[in-house]
Amino acid sequence: MGQRLFLSLTEPTLMNEELKMMCTNLFHHEWLALQGSFESYERWALLLKLSGVALMGLALACGVGPLWSAAGVALLWLQEGMLRTAQQRVCQRLLRVETALRSPDGAAGSAFQLHTEFEAGRPGTLGLVQQYLRNACRPTVAYPYVVLVLASMCLGR
Repeated sequence: MGQRLFLSLTEPTLMNEELKMMCTNLFHHEWLALQGSFESYERWALLLKLSGVALMGLALACGVGPLWSAAGVALLWLQEGMLRTAQQRVCQRLLRVETALRSPDGAAGSAFQLHTEFEAGRPGTLGLVQQYLRNACRPTVAYPYVVLVLASMCLGR
């Protein structure tokens, strides 16, 4: 161990290689954590969609008014919009980490900076609400909520 440290301190190219490897390992660990988080958001989104279907079925079975059942489904829809906004932040960081992993010099930023990067470019309250609504309006998010809201209005009469 002592010889290796001595060699690292006396040979700059060896030190640079070890530093590159250490940075790559940090980015690798960050990628694994972020990818797991990204996939977790997918599972939660599916649970929200299934909850909307269950809520609609329960509302129809119990004779709940169409406005109430539509409001419940809309609430889940907006919740998924918020969830997808958070997932989008993780995705943006994942792409930067992947760029750093492909970088030949290994110095494409610092590892483990998800929240620091978000805070640096964080929009105000109105900007966050706009992001939530934009994500809620994406077709992959809006389905099945639009169908459920329309069904609530048509079948609940």
